[in-house]
Amino acid sequence: MGHKFPWDGRLPEKEVRVDLSFTQEQLMFRDEVRSWLADYTPREKRPSDGAAARAFDSAWQLTQYEGGWAGLAWPEEAGGRGLSLIHQLIWHEEYGRAGAPPPGFMFIALNHGGPTLIAKGNAAQKAFHLPRILRGESVWCQGFSEPGAGSDLASLKTRAVIEGDELVVTGQKIWTSYAAHADYQELLVRTDASGPKQAGITWVICDMRSPGITVRPIRTINNDYHFNEVFYDSVRIPLANVVGEVNDGWAVAQATLAFERGTAMIPHQMALSRELDELTALAKSIPAPSGSGTAWERDDIRTRIATARAEVYALKAMTYGAISRGQRDNVPGAEGAIVALYHGELAQRVQRLALDIIDDDLLDRDSARGEWIGRYLDAFKYTIGGGTSQVRRNIIAERVLGLPREKALN
Repeated sequence: MGHKFPWDGRLPEKEVRVDLSFTQEQLMFRDEVRSWLADYTPREKRPSDGAAARAFDSAWQLTQYEGGWAGLAWPEEAGGRGLSLIHQLIWHEEYGRAGAPPPGFMFIALNHGGPTLIAKGNAAQKAFHLPRILRGESVWCQGFSEPGAGSDLASLKTRAVIEGDELVVTGQKIWTSYAAHADYQELLVRTDASGPKQAGITWVICDMRSPGITVRPIRTINNDYHFNEVFYDSVRIPLANVVGEVNDGWAVAQATLAFERGTAMIPHQMALSRELDELTALAKSIPAPSGSGTAWERDDIRTRIATARAEVYALKAMTYGAISRGQRDNVPGAEGAIVALYHGELAQRVQRLALDIIDDDLLDRDSARGEWIGRYLDAFKYTIGGGTSQVRRNIIAERVLGLPREKALN
């Protein structure tokens, strides 16, 4: 009757421990990171979009590279320092605490392209791309989602036909961040439509300056232009740019998404913690809607802030656990979906709380508190990008808990 869960009630023969403590060397490393960030974190405001934002992000990445802080956990042979994920965690924590700029245009290269090449790329691909990524010279974008293949990524239809030593690509991608200013793209194409849909996909590096590529910016409700549509009209890509093997791109893509749902989320989590500190200070300064006292004096506001604070600490504990597990594996496991899901929904609750506190300024984007409105609108991406909340719940159910796959709707 029903399905039998795979767990039979027996405990593992070997105890699996999660170590959340820091060594003396790691504490000294934290002090070094904190000191460097205090001296070098840019104080000028990051441009919001376009070529100026790319130049800012590239210059900041080069500063980190020259200071010896780029690719901390990347292997030394890949140009990194070969440090542990704990060191990477410490860097992200102090980075967030210092209020350093988001990676912006560098995000895909540093957290998707680079790690995927380290795990799945060949020697030539690593030698060419990894140094450029670490120095901030290359901006990457992601060509995964399509109008009919977002959450169901395996349904993608952008087609690639092999002609000689090239792939000829025709199709469309959408919601491609930074495509208008990117140098390269991690692109998923269908190279075989005869078998199961996951079996005919190829992961390839696309030069965004290739003839036949058209990029159209998409303006969002948040007045942001970093999303784009990308069209491919018989775009020729060398077969040497295939990462992994032709028709094995689904496995490579799972590695890419694992990095996105794993350690790449740490900066966002640290930013959320910092925003909650700002929100607490805001509640203590803004008048309550009743005109009597401040928003902080309302019991419901204090309760919600306290709850959010506890949830941020819970998120931190989840992240520490994921980092501890990640030290045993080159590629993060499906457990990263738990962290990504919890963070995405928590971010929206925190930003919703901010709107309830600022209240009267809700319709004034140009007010002193208008930035919170932008943050609220921006927070919706965390439950869509990289997989919707429902997709992540399915991943957790099937790959972490071992539950039966959800039946497809006809």
